[in-house]
Amino acid sequence: MGAGHAHKLYRHGHSPVHALPPHCKLAAVLCFVLVVVATPREAVWAFGLYAALLAGVAALARVPAGFLLRRMLIEVPFVAFAVLMPFVVPGDQVRVLGLQLSEPGLWGAWNVLAKGTLGVAASVLLASTTELRALLLGLQRLGLPPMLVQIASFMIRYGDVITDELRRMSIARRSRGFEARGVRHWGVLGKSAGALFIRSYERGERVHLAMMSRGYTGTMPVIDEITASRAQWTSAAALPLSALAVCLLGWAL
Repeated sequence: MGAGHAHKLYRHGHSPVHALPPHCKLAAVLCFVLVVVATPREAVWAFGLYAALLAGVAALARVPAGFLLRRMLIEVPFVAFAVLMPFVVPGDQVRVLGLQLSEPGLWGAWNVLAKGTLGVAASVLLASTTELRALLLGLQRLGLPPMLVQIASFMIRYGDVITDELRRMSIARRSRGFEARGVRHWGVLGKSAGALFIRSYERGERVHLAMMSRGYTGTMPVIDEITASRAQWTSAAALPLSALAVCLLGWAL
């Protein structure tokens, strides 16, 4: 793996959560999300406890609530979908604030909102305490196919490069007096997208040839071998195990 790549989601820190190996955190978040999904939607109190668990992890990681909430705005499309469910899902009707709403739709909306929000919060918290390069190393450590890890690595590394290329093309168009104002300009934008694809493809070819000339054989060298002690695995397992206890109690009740 190459050098690190900074990202806006990451918040630098020296907390115990930051210090955990990335594959421990990845496994913990995955297990936590699976437990949340498996929880019956009628156990409303359980989702409150899950939120409290995540709040405790955020406090331990010294990640401010505002930082997390701003980055959870990616969930807005799912919220919009959930808001529509009580109006479109068939079933028994109930009156809420003067509106006739579907009871199954309300439960479905609650299910999407509660589980989706907790999943997004856990993922954002993971990204806030783990560098992207470390996440890739963690995925590789957990046994993800090396080819997928390499694809993700190049996507992260060259995403900003392609974005900058698009920005320069936009500046070049504006400097020549072009402003996209309607459908009649879609042809120009389509040609720009085609040109960007060709430039990206050619860049990929050049990078691949450069790698081959330096001895690339299909696998990337791992410079930093990350290991985890039993104590670190135990610390990481505290979140999903606590959530599992809540889930089991929810099914029992």
